[in-house]
Amino acid sequence: MRAVRYHDHGGPDVLTTEEIDDPTPDDEEVVVDVHAAGVNPVDTYFRDGGYEPFSLPMVPGTDFAGEVRETGSAVKGFASGDRVYGTGIGREHYGGYAERVAVPSDRLVTLPDSVDTTAAGAAGVAGVTAWRALVDHAALEPGETCLVHGGSGGVGHVAVQLAAAAGARVLTTASPDYHDRLAELGADAVLDYLRDDLADAVQEVASAGPGTDGVDVILDHRLDDYLQFDADVAATGARVVGIGESDPAVGLENDGVARSKDVSYQFMSMFNTPEFRVPLARLAQLMDAGDLTIDIAREYGLDEAGDAQRAVLEESFLGKLVLVPER
Repeated sequence: MRAVRYHDHGGPDVLTTEEIDDPTPDDEEVVVDVHAAGVNPVDTYFRDGGYEPFSLPMVPGTDFAGEVRETGSAVKGFASGDRVYGTGIGREHYGGYAERVAVPSDRLVTLPDSVDTTAAGAAGVAGVTAWRALVDHAALEPGETCLVHGGSGGVGHVAVQLAAAAGARVLTTASPDYHDRLAELGADAVLDYLRDDLADAVQEVASAGPGTDGVDVILDHRLDDYLQFDADVAATGARVVGIGESDPAVGLENDGVARSKDVSYQFMSMFNTPEFRVPLARLAQLMDAGDLTIDIAREYGLDEAGDAQRAVLEESFLGKLVLVPER
């Protein structure tokens, strides 16, 4: 089969498309014919060596969707021909940038017939991260005010929809090019992240709601830029969930603001999800019901994996990038 691999850590140029043996499933694994594999920033962190080491050569790709080809002897609940999607591979296992992939059976679920496999292939990291942040960690409730930094991103545009589906008032930030689409996805207010008075604007929108003195839940993908900002705009008892940063030196300039409001901070990694199938199944239900859409900004073939990984870090787009092996 054809697969993207890298034999050494480095930039996107280390990615090559090669012919390798088809995977065979261990007892608890499922081999999937890959229809689509999401391209995520985390894929680049494995490639450049920023994340913990593993054996090389490696096939990147944390997300996938496709059709079951073969199951291991101990696998239950999946059969050849089932449409499936999932996430959480690529740390100890070969990833989804390939025509076929062997996946631990606890990291995939069946996919409703109504859900497109290309969209589902890009749903895993973004969807599970947003679900864990807003549902599991922040316990977002109907009527609360939720701020999603970077609403046009992969996680961001899913989080906007999940917060709206939960009955929250949704604020998000993005480039003006994406404001209309984010409003369509459920945002009640979309603000330009570059405006000088962003904190004041967030406070103004948040305080317009009944009985609130700020934002109740904040999803932050740039903690080095917004950690203090989050404390400044937070309501009393607010929950801030951090999912990433550009600089690991993260700190508050004035922690008294956070302490005075009893603000809770939760930093998280999707890879610590205890049961991937739980949020994956809920997300599949939302996609089936039309309450969650994964916007695909661009599709790439396997030979274009390097271009896709450059784009996911360097270019502006709304939604997700995806590899389609048959292209």
